[in-house]
Amino acid sequence: MLKVRILLFFVGLVLLSSCSQYQKVLKSNDYNLKYEAAVKYYEDEDYYKAQSLFDELVSIFKGTDKAEDVLYYYADCHYKQNDYVLAAYYFDNFAKTFPYSEKTQTAAYTAAYCYYLNSPRPSLDQTDTYKAIDAMQLFINKYPESTLVAEANNIMESLRSKLEEKSYENAKLYFKLSDFHAASISLKNSIKEFPDSKYREEVLYLIVKSSFLLAEMSIESKQGERYQDTISEYYVFIDEYPESDYAKEVEKMYTKSVNQIKNL
Repeated sequence: MLKVRILLFFVGLVLLSSCSQYQKVLKSNDYNLKYEAAVKYYEDEDYYKAQSLFDELVSIFKGTDKAEDVLYYYADCHYKQNDYVLAAYYFDNFAKTFPYSEKTQTAAYTAAYCYYLNSPRPSLDQTDTYKAIDAMQLFINKYPESTLVAEANNIMESLRSKLEEKSYENAKLYFKLSDFHAASISLKNSIKEFPDSKYREEVLYLIVKSSFLLAEMSIESKQGERYQDTISEYYVFIDEYPESDYAKEVEKMYTKSVNQIKNL
């Protein structure tokens, strides 16, 4: 027990000394000392302390031969602490400020990657998803020979898949709410935006069903036109998926639409 207490005492002294030393550097006006200390903290993976020091040094060393390294370290400190919003901003700033640096390619990719890491689940706002796609595409256009292009393409594919899912779920929500007019429009827009969607068969089926149910609910003066829309959508679906599990159901909607038009 005594050994443990002695050990804790010495650990406390080390921590106290470390904090005291950090505060001393933080208050110092010797900016070269601050730079050396910031780099040391960075190398020791103490990114919080390193970031605090680089935060001041970014403006102090602007226009000097240390400016490039300071800004890159500063951006990476944010990245290492999972602050992807600021990391993206500062890496992007680095790439624009130092376009000929050997670190520029990595900075540009990391900025795009930060947007990707900030991209939320499909049900939430996808602003960062669009930013990530644009940034990744810009990176590919600018560095087509980069070894990171394959990874960038894979990330873009996963991001587009997320947008595809959001588009599908949004359109389907209108159907679930029985707003068949809005559902029909949203489902068609989803197909236009993602023509090769993995949900294509179901979306085309829901378009037929939305058209049919809208016709069923409509006043008599509008039914003829809307049943005709159902017939048109039926042909689109059955031409593409004649063996679909939905085929029998859409066939019934088609037959009823034809009969209703005759009766009208």
